[in-house]
Amino acid sequence: MKKLKLHNEGFRKLVTSFREWLDVLGYAESTVYYLPNHLQEFFYYAEQRGIRHLDGITTRTISEYYETLQRRSNERRSGALSKAYLNKHQQALKKFRDYLRQHGNNRFTIHLKAERNPTEEKTNIPTQAEIKELFMATGYSHDDEHYRLRDKAILTVLYSCGLRRNEAVHLDVSDVLFDRERLYVRKGKNYKERFVPLNGYNLRILEDYIFEGRPEFTDSHMGEALLVSRLGRRLDGTSIALRLKAIVAASENRTIIAKGITPHTLRHSIATHLLQRGVPLESIKTFLGHASLESTQLYTHLLKTLEHENV
Repeated sequence: MKKLKLHNEGFRKLVTSFREWLDVLGYAESTVYYLPNHLQEFFYYAEQRGIRHLDGITTRTISEYYETLQRRSNERRSGALSKAYLNKHQQALKKFRDYLRQHGNNRFTIHLKAERNPTEEKTNIPTQAEIKELFMATGYSHDDEHYRLRDKAILTVLYSCGLRRNEAVHLDVSDVLFDRERLYVRKGKNYKERFVPLNGYNLRILEDYIFEGRPEFTDSHMGEALLVSRLGRRLDGTSIALRLKAIVAASENRTIIAKGITPHTLRHSIATHLLQRGVPLESIKTFLGHASLESTQLYTHLLKTLEHENV
């Protein structure tokens, strides 16, 4: 079903906040996209029945909504909605209940029987030891040395610098400020610029790539891009993600491979690891380029989740 417009500002804010919560917890991109959309569809159903606040949503409201879904025809093929699709709607409501509980609201209850046993996704944040393994894996992630140096540079900008994938794509060589020990991020979210600190170890990685690895890529001297492709063009986001997969595979660590690590996972990882080290939230906010502290505070929930899983 196409995205339905909500008129209630409170419901709209809840959908946005829920999406950010899922994102920070490290769920797959598809989960971060679809579950809030399913929640929005539920809120639309509630609005059509005159409900304007969470307090007006009862167990009966949820049951009747789910019965409506079960009766609804499939827009893409004949017949009813698939059991998998119905379970996704259930998962959205149950995850939203978890979100509310973590924010002090325990009144949102759900009593629905799953159509099947869905596979719940887990947080996939690699540990600091696993991150070290990934850096070690760049020593044999490709047959050619200049590719291995580029792989290590990719890990550095995604994890050590906490960049979003699109920010890494738009880095230029001149953005590595060796004298200031900073990385200039010019293409941040909403076009916000920021400077990210670089320690000596990360500077050496980028220096080795820029002066020893990058020149080996064909026609790399023709452009300004930091991360370049085989033909010297700016490396796109898909290619960066594929190289990360290659690094993960090279580690041959089944636990790491099973986590399905993406560029965004590495951004979550560095934020979580900084929090574990006691770095103030305000500093992490600046480091990540968040517009508000509220987004950064969600990492405290992620840290609690990880600590609970490791008990």
